[in-house]
Amino acid sequence: MATAVETLSKLERRMTLTFPLADVQAEVEKRLKVRARTAKAPGFRPGKVPMKMVAAQYGYQVETEVLNDKVGRAFNDAAVENNLRVAGFPKIEPKTSEESTEGALAFDATFEVYPEVAVGDLSGAEVEKTSSAVSDVEIDKTIDILRKQRVHYHVKGEQGAHGDGGEPVAQNGDRATVDFVGKIDGVEFQGGKADAFPFVLGEGRMLPEFETATLGLKVGESKTFPLAFPADYHGKDVAGKTAEFTITLQKLEWAHMPEVDAEFAKSLGIDDGDLTKMREDIKRNLEREVSARTKAKTKDSVMDALIKVSELDVPKALVEQDVERLSEMAVQDMAQRGMDPKTMQLPKELFTAQAERRVRLGLILAEVVKTNKLEATEEQVKAQIEDFAQSYEDPQQVLKYYFSDRRRLAEVEALVLEENVVNYVLGKAKVSEKPVEFDALMGNQPQA
Repeated sequence: MATAVETLSKLERRMTLTFPLADVQAEVEKRLKVRARTAKAPGFRPGKVPMKMVAAQYGYQVETEVLNDKVGRAFNDAAVENNLRVAGFPKIEPKTSEESTEGALAFDATFEVYPEVAVGDLSGAEVEKTSSAVSDVEIDKTIDILRKQRVHYHVKGEQGAHGDGGEPVAQNGDRATVDFVGKIDGVEFQGGKADAFPFVLGEGRMLPEFETATLGLKVGESKTFPLAFPADYHGKDVAGKTAEFTITLQKLEWAHMPEVDAEFAKSLGIDDGDLTKMREDIKRNLEREVSARTKAKTKDSVMDALIKVSELDVPKALVEQDVERLSEMAVQDMAQRGMDPKTMQLPKELFTAQAERRVRLGLILAEVVKTNKLEATEEQVKAQIEDFAQSYEDPQQVLKYYFSDRRRLAEVEALVLEENVVNYVLGKAKVSEKPVEFDALMGNQPQA
């Protein structure tokens, strides 16, 4: 049974759970008898091991299981009886023998409850609705990117290739293949030497001094030059030091990008090679990406507004759980990138602010959805999945992928819920349009 609930702070509560010792012992004996039916021990047939030996071998384990079951069941029953919405998991501690009643076991359960969430007047909240347009300029830029992704190279100076009319020299956009060796204080260092090393001039893959020294070279020519490694260079042995490099240009190639013709269109999935269809397809894909990014920025503005007008205390237990979740996600991401998580120290404090915001928003959104009946409908979920499927070759497979797994459906439902909340807030708040340049939206240039 449980005593009355004691209030320790705004969200923290405590109650005492008490059990007759005889009930616990009876349940332990019952479970040990069941365990004895299959227990094994040297010199005894299975099921014929004496109870004293069974108790000695399994008694502690069984007693722990019984106590965990009884405490868990009693706590849940008490929470229901007292209409408590428990946030996270309770902290269970046994009372000392001096505090316990004779013939009984007593435990203190300390826990937090979900807070009352007060969402203020949204009519005064300010929200920015981001917008961005896709014009022919963006389509042309995308086509250039697609062409560069399909680039191939020809040796400069060969018949029919760029560079005829004189011995070619290295220029930006060329692919240079060089031999190089670097020395610090006259001694070669690890990673400072390579043969037949290719790189494209102007892409910024190499340090500026290296690219500058290569520009203007002819095949077979060499150059020696100083190169100062930045203090934050990834190679710790050379970071902040100045090396002397000698490079020799072995091969020089010019970039040949495909023409924008029917063959190019076919390579992008336009079966009949129609360039108009190709541009329309590119535009649809860009508009889909722009829509996703502008919606994300608008959603961030809505969430900021909701936080400003809402009042609530955030349960520490939920924040701690989310910190653990974010930490695990970071470790998994590092492992996928080929890094060893064991060599990286990730203090929990690194995720605290993010976790606190996520929990706060989760509580606010739940309240807004509940109060205003913004639950996701089946039609909305299906429409969202169909929208996902448009960007795939086989939309039916995408539909099957989501509808065959309840957890995947739940993820889509969460997205729909967020969109419902965003639309609700946009209908209540002071909304200002915020046009964003396409390149800034896509992260191609800093926004002023």
